[in-house]
This record gives sequence, structure tokens and C-alpha cells, in this order.
Amino acid sequence: MSRLIRMDHTGHTTVAQWDAADPASVEVAVEAFRKELDRGYFAMVTTGPGHAEQVRELPVDAPVVIMRLPISGG
Repeated sequence: MSRLIRMDHTGHTTVAQWDAADPASVEVAVEAFRKELDRGYFAMVTTGPGHAEQVRELPVDAPVVIMRLPISGG
């Protein structure tokens, strides 16, 4: 079971879970993913120890997709 999580003030919140073999659960997860992007979140997936990349579409084969807000600074 894969998870879409959002980093927030509680640490993290599970936004959606899906099984790549279950089209209905994937559809729900894709919709949740798009809503988070629309709210200004970035999506990240791990690409190996200590490495991650930003994604713009839900990688249904990823075990975990992390949504986070951009880092503020100046």
C-alpha cells in the first residue's frame, strides 16, 4: 500500500493511500495529489539514500510521496 503524506504542523498527515493494482484507489490518490499541488505544496519522492526529486504527477509505483510547502527565505 502506497501513501501520500503532507508535512504539516503535526509532523505529517496521511492524505491518501492506494494500491497500484486498484484503479479506484489510484484515482482517489491522483485527485488528492492534484488538490495538494493546487494548494501550493511540492511533491517529493526518494531516489535513493539521501536523495529525492520533485514530481509533478503521482508516481503510482512509489511507496511514499511527500507533499511539502516551499521553504521561505530571503
